[in-house]
Amino acid sequence: MELNVVAKLRILPADVDVDLRVIEEKLTPLVEAVGKLHTSEVKPIGFGLNMLEITVLMNDSKGGIDDLEDNIKKISGVGEVDVVDVNRL
Repeated sequence: MELNVVAKLRILPADVDVDLRVIEEKLTPLVEAVGKLHTSEVKPIGFGLNMLEITVLMNDSKGGIDDLEDNIKKISGVGEVDVVDVNRL
């Protein structure tokens, strides 16, 4: 499978007590259905709140980033998903 699109997403938890590594474990199979999880990093936002920033490599013919975003939003503990950047490789 040719990976010809790179997308960066920011995943914010629904609550400050949500374990972002658990969310990462749950989203990995969703990402692997359309491509490859390239990077994953927990970053501080402020006031004790962190976010998960992921970079996904995917094939544009396998479905859009919108489908992936919608599936990630269904994960328990996810508050918000923002697509920050999408580019062709």
